[in-house]
Amino acid sequence: MARTGYGRFPERTIAQLARTVLADCLADADAVHGDVGAVFFANAGQGAVEGQHTIRGQVALRDTGIAGIPIVNVENACASGASALHLAAQAIAAGQVDVALAIGVERLSAADRATAAHLFDGGIDVAHRIADLTRLGARPGEGTVFMSIYAALAERHGFAQRQLAAVTAKNRGHAALNPLATYRDPLTVEQICAARMIAPPLTKPMCAPIGDGAAAVLLCGKRSRLAGTRAVRVRATALASATPHDPGDDSDHIVRRLARIAYARAGIGPEDVSVAEVHDATAVGEILQTGYLGLADADAAARGDTALGGRVPVNTSGGLECNGHPIGATGLGQIHELVTQLRGEAGPRQVAGARIGLAENGGGFLGAEEAAAAVTILEAP
Repeated sequence: MARTGYGRFPERTIAQLARTVLADCLADADAVHGDVGAVFFANAGQGAVEGQHTIRGQVALRDTGIAGIPIVNVENACASGASALHLAAQAIAAGQVDVALAIGVERLSAADRATAAHLFDGGIDVAHRIADLTRLGARPGEGTVFMSIYAALAERHGFAQRQLAAVTAKNRGHAALNPLATYRDPLTVEQICAARMIAPPLTKPMCAPIGDGAAAVLLCGKRSRLAGTRAVRVRATALASATPHDPGDDSDHIVRRLARIAYARAGIGPEDVSVAEVHDATAVGEILQTGYLGLADADAAARGDTALGGRVPVNTSGGLECNGHPIGATGLGQIHELVTQLRGEAGPRQVAGARIGLAENGGGFLGAEEAAAAVTILEAP
């Protein structure tokens, strides 16, 4: 696996980012281009930003040595990366290929404000935009449409601003130990609460920055020559889409459903998870997702339960809030962090004895929940 740093790199093209992360990923696996049997290329924004609406993967990977094999383009909003990983794992499980590459690349710094807003507006049902947002209690105009949705969810669940700030402060502490993170300066709860308001109660540090970046994961079968001593085992992948339900009833929320499926496939429970990366497009997201996954409650960050050294460290990379959120690469970046942890290669942010890692990656919003989401469970070598 491999990933770039995340940030704003207007001088780097999609193809350059793809070439860099592909070379690093192959080197990490001691693999060559000819080992790869299929590619699943995740990207959400290139059509809106650059006009490359189709064949994105084929274009990005031309001149890299990857050619002739299946290249499948995956767009599933912010869950594109995890969706690509899920498809790669299915291709191997089905015996179609011995080695599959999931790669996510995004270049959003070139987007002007109107283009960026248009991209995010497309993450909900545009034909029913007003009705869906009204049902949620969201107030469009407060940040992007998704910031207004998260603000409404915070209000609906009764999250206090200091609970949210505790999540962000914890993630800032983790990001300070991650050289690939975008925001590495520690912040206190008080500083976070006093920062510029985006959509009440969300301040700027509580919200993930979008930008540029790439991540790649190479998967192989158990009998592949690449399945060496550093290979992390995929215990389960699960992917789902939204189902209709009332916004006030999250008893069968998409991530709750996925958690049941993934835990059953892996043969474990939430108590077995050593470290988790969850989709915190805002601090609200981390509280909600860790609850749906059975990992933590709303006060876990304030108690230190989800910090390094706590009961179950969450977002040791710094999460999306601090690490960055290059949409198509985000889910695979989460896997990069978990693999680093499970190999024992995380340095000062290493979770002692990490054996089981869990990633949750969500995308879009439909009705009362994410339009798409994925849960992946990994096991140390």
